[in-house]
Amino acid sequence: MAFSQDIPPYIFQKHSKGIEIDIIAAALAYKGHTLKPLYFPLGRVPIAFTNKLVSAAMGDMGVDLESQGGFYGDPAVIYDNVFITLKSRAISIEKPNDLDLLNVVSFQGADKRYPKWLKKVQEEDRFYGISDQLTQVKLLHYGRYDVVLSDRYIFRFFVKQMNLMNVLEVHEVDEHKFTSPNPDDYRPVFRDKKIRDDFNLGLSKLKESGEFDKIYDNYMNL
Repeated sequence: MAFSQDIPPYIFQKHSKGIEIDIIAAALAYKGHTLKPLYFPLGRVPIAFTNKLVSAAMGDMGVDLESQGGFYGDPAVIYDNVFITLKSRAISIEKPNDLDLLNVVSFQGADKRYPKWLKKVQEEDRFYGISDQLTQVKLLHYGRYDVVLSDRYIFRFFVKQMNLMNVLEVHEVDEHKFTSPNPDDYRPVFRDKKIRDDFNLGLSKLKESGEFDKIYDNYMNL
């Protein structure tokens, strides 16, 4: 199965672990399947599926893989992106104009995914896209950027890492919800319909048993 390279705490490439990998592996194992992750840059995950380098993919990254023989499963995880600011700044973000004059750091391509919110920010050179999400957390706490756009669990994971490393004083933050995640954006894709069905069944059983939430807690200790 094609996965993105490192996206802690969802994917740790070195150890083939993480929230997303563990959930998918456990869901597949319910009916006796063994997950074998292969790693690609995020944008190449659907290409790997289309070129038949893998028999499944963690997601389609906006590419229609049904036309390539793919069967979509239920989402194993849903990335919940929010704007994050330091509580001490008392910043309110409720509409795109609230980002006027603010500098925003996020993952690469966020300006294209959320043009309604970030088009003006990008045009005025106030947007910085960087894949290293620990750096995003540092830039916010050092005051170099006013806003981080990140999945809330990714951000909390790296805050936890900074606390463990004692690299800087961690401040309280506010999370500003600005969009509702679309589960369809995060559906895994399988070349075999039966395996897709087995995965969906296993995923539902994980949620019923509470194991799904335990996997999250193992990484987040929330």
